[in-house]
Amino acid sequence: MSLAPSFVIQARPKDLGGFSVSRILPYKKRRMVGPFIFADHLGPTVMEPQARVDVRPHPHIHLATVTYLFEGEMDHRDSLGSVQTITPGAINLMTAGTGIAHSERTPAHLTDQSFAMHGMQIWIALPKTKENIAPAFDHYPAADLPVQEENGVRRSTLMGTFWGMTSPVKTYSKTVYASLEVEELHTEHLTDLPAELGIYVVSGAVIYNDVEYAAQQMLVFDPQPDDELTLHLSPGAKVMFLGGNTVGRRHIWWNFVSSDKAAIEQAKADWHAGRFAKVPGEEEFIPLPEDWQAV
Repeated sequence: MSLAPSFVIQARPKDLGGFSVSRILPYKKRRMVGPFIFADHLGPTVMEPQARVDVRPHPHIHLATVTYLFEGEMDHRDSLGSVQTITPGAINLMTAGTGIAHSERTPAHLTDQSFAMHGMQIWIALPKTKENIAPAFDHYPAADLPVQEENGVRRSTLMGTFWGMTSPVKTYSKTVYASLEVEELHTEHLTDLPAELGIYVVSGAVIYNDVEYAAQQMLVFDPQPDDELTLHLSPGAKVMFLGGNTVGRRHIWWNFVSSDKAAIEQAKADWHAGRFAKVPGEEEFIPLPEDWQAV
């Protein structure tokens, strides 16, 4: 018997102050998939001259963020002093741990020209034993990530182990993050599935069990150890795989994630009082939502 999806999530449009994204997670009926607690699909869009992504400094705790671009560029700055331009195919991994602040902005050299912007941004909840580790930032160039290319099919393992390839990107629990791109109609057979798996259609379409799933839909599975999946991808399709082992229930409020509500309340108070470390060279910041003191 073929494995049925536990859920099918339709990404919802979300305005981030002039830049629209498609929000995949959290979803009201499925808050997490493995350790993944948040996922945004950025674009695809064309940024016109003088249009910028300007995400002012803001805080995080008890999670790791991953930015992965298909097209475009973005400058990352954080309170550790990290400065890094992310380019297509590379991985920016920022581990918040006890607390970090960062900004994300369009590089200055792109502000006077049109450019394509397209990518994914995710948050990964840290295991309870790792929530209070020291914050860190790690950058992995595209050339360091394992890729298989054959007959118009490109498989990339971004985090964890998938398709027999293991990524060098740091993980804190069993995590799978991977991408699949095809030029022509293609059938993909998947084995060695993680305990929880999301299959997100970035572009094109995926046919599973004779049902077609379009772009901005994610199929969520809870496989048993010996389960296998067979997907049919339309020409030009691009698919992301997100999964791994559960890390348990998490609370999420604004940019804070934790297994402990009290830690979120403390983070609110610390950001409001200016106790988070500052991002060097940044004078602006995003204030807490107005209802931050509501219980």
